[in-house]
Amino acid sequence: MESTKLFEYISATKIRLRKLSPFFAALSLYAEIDFSDEVQLAATNGKKIIFNPTTYIQLPPSERDGVFLHELLHMALLHHLRRGVRDHYIFNIAADIVVNGMIVNEGNFKIPKYGIRDEDLEHLSVEEVYELIIKNKKKYNLNLVDLINDEKDSEDKDSKGKGDDLKTGISDLNTEAEIRNYWKQAINDAKLITKGSSGHSLPESFERNFGEVLEPEIDWKTKLWNFLVRTPIDFGEFDRRLIYSGLYLENLEGESINVFCCIDTSGSISEYEINKFMREIKGIINAYPNLNCRLWYADHECYGPYNIDSIENVPKPKGGGGTDFEPFFKDITKKEFNNNEGVCIYLTDGYGYFPEKEPDLPVLWVVIPGGAEQEYFPFGEIVKLTN
Repeated sequence: MESTKLFEYISATKIRLRKLSPFFAALSLYAEIDFSDEVQLAATNGKKIIFNPTTYIQLPPSERDGVFLHELLHMALLHHLRRGVRDHYIFNIAADIVVNGMIVNEGNFKIPKYGIRDEDLEHLSVEEVYELIIKNKKKYNLNLVDLINDEKDSEDKDSKGKGDDLKTGISDLNTEAEIRNYWKQAINDAKLITKGSSGHSLPESFERNFGEVLEPEIDWKTKLWNFLVRTPIDFGEFDRRLIYSGLYLENLEGESINVFCCIDTSGSISEYEINKFMREIKGIINAYPNLNCRLWYADHECYGPYNIDSIENVPKPKGGGGTDFEPFFKDITKKEFNNNEGVCIYLTDGYGYFPEKEPDLPVLWVVIPGGAEQEYFPFGEIVKLTN
């Protein structure tokens, strides 16, 4: 089929998008389109959407629209950049669960019947879904691996975009930062258009998913470092050489920083998650040798503290009962802990009984994928453990 005819199918999808979803219609303007027999139905390499010129046009219009949006959301949510070193196949499943949930929940579009759905997970981030798939060892039937690596362009390069109103240029971008900024601008533009359209509002789940692109969550260890260096304990003056960059990194002086770590070992925490917590504690010790780290385990009781001075000297977990956060916060008020000077790190799913009184120490909650949302915590800072 001639390239002009192929792009008429894309234009038809865009016309339907304008009627049903101003947001998706605006976002679609930022996608480059190509056709190639090398893909089974549709795929994206993170820079453009590639359709099979035969199998794609054989779909009914509603499914063509759903497949188009599926690939568009993979790109806009930066799934290629966010995969990192994760297993390609499992991450593709996780990403499909997220985007298919978004498409169906928008209310006006369908996905092909073989598309993967998991309503219990689709409201989470792709990183959280990935972790839960591994944890639960749940099997999914992925019919189409559509997150592909950079492939050579299709032979008919001159046909790209012909007869279409696409805003092109993303294929010329080379760095991760450029691609992130490209889609950040696209999402912001699409949101502005939607805001001015009466009767068209986005589901709440969209805000979270696109918020991960507009304001991406930092790696939790980076959050830990920022959390530690802004406490006044055991620090001298600011290193003014770094103020210009927004990183107010103090000069470490005097005694080590007291860090009180607690691992949730209640019955709601699996062995897989406890092992993950243990790796994170070892990572803290290895990355921050200037920390004076004490470790507790806690379910409805508190076990410890254990002085941790090396990555080999981490005791075996205790627990298995219900979850009560109060015993740990009560324990750290004892005089033996340098008059309660330090910071607290609690690794948990977030579900349990909180103390009525907020502790005097700063608290960082490190929450497992699928754990409680931020509004559930009455105090402290929250970061999701997704790496």
